[in-house]
Amino acid sequence: MSNRTKAASVVHRDAIRKCPTGINGFDLITGGGLPTNRNTLICGGAGSGKTLLGIDFLVKGAARYGEPGVYMSFEETEEELYENVASINLDMRKLVARDQIRIEHVVLKQRDIQEIDFDLEGVLMRLDNAIDSIGAKRVVLDSIESLFAKSPSSASR
Repeated sequence: MSNRTKAASVVHRDAIRKCPTGINGFDLITGGGLPTNRNTLICGGAGSGKTLLGIDFLVKGAARYGEPGVYMSFEETEEELYENVASINLDMRKLVARDQIRIEHVVLKQRDIQEIDFDLEGVLMRLDNAIDSIGAKRVVLDSIESLFAKSPSSASR
């Protein structure tokens, strides 16, 4: 076996399994989608499309692949999310009504987050309950930055 053949077989054998997003072009440029059973952090400034990417990932997952999903928002309400997806013609309301997508809007106020004693246990319990309630396979947290931007330690950075 040539070195080239050995290298190709190693790459193929050790390749990361992918979860197709169903988003046109995205799965092609990522070699099949997002890594399966792993966390993926999507970064970008305001208006860069993080929220729409996350919602599209959940909607296509539920509609095309039969994979229910949970969307946990730390900023936008359910109605605001529905308005956002109207621009890309996604019928999220129908999927929510069928328990294929669960939306959790978590409101954390500055006073709720104390540098010393704040932990995410309550948020994580709520997320676990949402996942279990519909057997979610896909989860989007939007956005982690907004969650930690409210902590006193992030203000001093």
